[in-house]
Amino acid sequence: MADTPNYNWPPMDTRKVIGTRPKRLDGPMKSSGRAKYSSDLNLKDMLHGVYLTCPHAHARVKSIDTSAAEKADGVQSVYVIAPAGTELQWQSAEIAAVAALTEDQARDAVRLIRVEYEVLPHNVLDADLARIAAPYAQKAGERMQGDPDKAFTEAEVVSEGKYGIPVVTHCCLEPHGQVIQWQGNGDGSQIQVWPSTQDVTDYAGDLGQSLKVPVNNIKVKMEYIGGGFGSKFGPDAWAITGANLSQKAGGRPVKLWLDRATEQIMAGNRPSLFAKVKVAGKKDGTITGWQGETWGSGGVTGLTMPNNVPYVFDIPNSRRNHTQVKVNGGPSRAWRAPGNQQASYITCAAIEDFAAKAGLDPVEVFAKNLGYAPKARQDTYRFQLAKAAELAEWKTLWHPRGQSGPGPIKRGLGLAIGTWQGAGHASQCRTIINPDGGVRVEIDTQDLGTGTRTVIVQVVAETLGVPMSQIKLLIGSNDLPRDGSSGGSTTVGGVSTSSRRSSVNALAKLFDVVAPDLGVEPGQLEATEGQIRVKGTPGKSLTWAAACRKLGTASISEMGIFTARGDAAGMTTGGVCGVQIADVSVDVETGVVKMNRYTAVHDCGLIINPRLAESVVYGAVIGGIGTALYEERILDQQTGKMLNPDMEFYKIAGIADVGDIRVHLDIREENDKRGVVGLGEPPAIPICGAIGNAVANAIGVRVPCMPMTPDRVLNALEGRA
Repeated sequence: MADTPNYNWPPMDTRKVIGTRPKRLDGPMKSSGRAKYSSDLNLKDMLHGVYLTCPHAHARVKSIDTSAAEKADGVQSVYVIAPAGTELQWQSAEIAAVAALTEDQARDAVRLIRVEYEVLPHNVLDADLARIAAPYAQKAGERMQGDPDKAFTEAEVVSEGKYGIPVVTHCCLEPHGQVIQWQGNGDGSQIQVWPSTQDVTDYAGDLGQSLKVPVNNIKVKMEYIGGGFGSKFGPDAWAITGANLSQKAGGRPVKLWLDRATEQIMAGNRPSLFAKVKVAGKKDGTITGWQGETWGSGGVTGLTMPNNVPYVFDIPNSRRNHTQVKVNGGPSRAWRAPGNQQASYITCAAIEDFAAKAGLDPVEVFAKNLGYAPKARQDTYRFQLAKAAELAEWKTLWHPRGQSGPGPIKRGLGLAIGTWQGAGHASQCRTIINPDGGVRVEIDTQDLGTGTRTVIVQVVAETLGVPMSQIKLLIGSNDLPRDGSSGGSTTVGGVSTSSRRSSVNALAKLFDVVAPDLGVEPGQLEATEGQIRVKGTPGKSLTWAAACRKLGTASISEMGIFTARGDAAGMTTGGVCGVQIADVSVDVETGVVKMNRYTAVHDCGLIINPRLAESVVYGAVIGGIGTALYEERILDQQTGKMLNPDMEFYKIAGIADVGDIRVHLDIREENDKRGVVGLGEPPAIPICGAIGNAVANAIGVRVPCMPMTPDRVLNALEGRA
């Protein structure tokens, strides 16, 4: 065999496939409607499951009677989730479920279930701390560093502000759920499940623990997922419910998906965070002190003190207090960079308010305080601030706060920053080279729509020197080599590293076979442009097809293993920056905010496919504009119910709402040398901060809380915010 394979990424100037811009391999399938999501699946003898959920924000089940439902037309099984005595902590908590021959029959049967509730006190308030009493508001302590009292006493400039981000929901277009079939009992059980999940690999293990079924008896398959954004990892209660309905119905498959209202109410959300902040500093823009009081809620457990406020900037003199607010609402889940949007908004808004109070340009204030940022990233932030300002025409368009000129339409610019880790997760991949020249790659990952399929094939095509069309990729089945969950922006670093290693290993085996025919040692060979050839002697070569025929009837099958425990060897690293600038126009007569242009500058190490990387940023910005201008979960304190659990009154951004989005990927050589770093989360972080600051720059006053709806803008202008 050749010497120890070299897994390093090829130098930038020698890459043939990595760094190019092919379109998503699954694009034609999705755009033509041929892609089949798990929710599209219809199996033979399949039953339809429907939930009965709690109508109250807080209640205890006194009694439940399912006898009428069990006798209803078409009903094959009934499963009780919340028996008498169960305390329910939010609206739409699951009570029971029915499986029937049709969905209509299941819905009719659910209406026949009789439940008697003891309605209990509830709280759904989280924004106004003064209106929230114990036990729903609990102090979570104080953290202090340096001497904040001295910093504020000696400050030349002190700014104060209130800021907040409400709860928003994930709005997955494909809701949570699965098709599941449970046949047999105990160790003889066999389960097949087709879920919508961000973690195909670990799904079976989690499900097996809950159902007491051996993990080897559970088969998981998923081709496509219709959005997750951090909310779809484990099997969840609906998989447990669906499995039990299936078993009780004699092993028939059950299709159980949340309806839109239930999805919006209880299938996860991003927690709220509110703050009162004072910033101390010098007239030259140097920040010397931070004092912050925060509060927020992730549901009935409240929200622990955030460790990242102030965000990025480790201000030497700071005091932080936090209050946990418990709300009888659906529980929170990870939401594309959990905890970072809130921290970025509060911090960047407070710094921009400080800059305005000092009469300084925010870009200069952010740059002046980069000494408080992590040392390894300071130069990158400095570069990105300058580049974003250049692309956004900051020097031409920015003006001091409130100096927007005459007329009702006021234009403003605002900036914000973000950071993330994004190093690759542990991953295993198998590459198979067949005698006919075909290549098969197997890895149990999932493509959330970000282009994971495409980048894996690009990596293998680069390594083997063959066209992407010659490679068949298999993903989304737990009988393939295990990968990790798609969360934390870890997927691309993990799958690119394992697929690079497996394809290098397979190629080394092929070199062993063909080297004697070319009269050289295996280490003297290279694969490029559809050939296996001697390095430095292009004429001494075999075509890829001819080389593979040397295998006879045997195939080469090689694994690539990345443990993510110190074995990255420069192939993937973590730690990235981002600077974004929003350009908005605000009609001060109507309060309507319009996006003119949005600029996003990001680094993410070695970029395998710039087109897909840019697309990830576009998607993040579009989603973030929705949270900045429209999105908010609205709960009624009287009833405890969510008032907008639909896509009519829960507004999200459409293509006409987002303006011109400009993306600049920081592909300098020093970033490329760091290896692959994930990009899923970072561009989703700064948007509320950038838009909030742009609105303040336009109208001259701070609109404290997201979203920037017309009523909030007008209230701020009238001094009622």
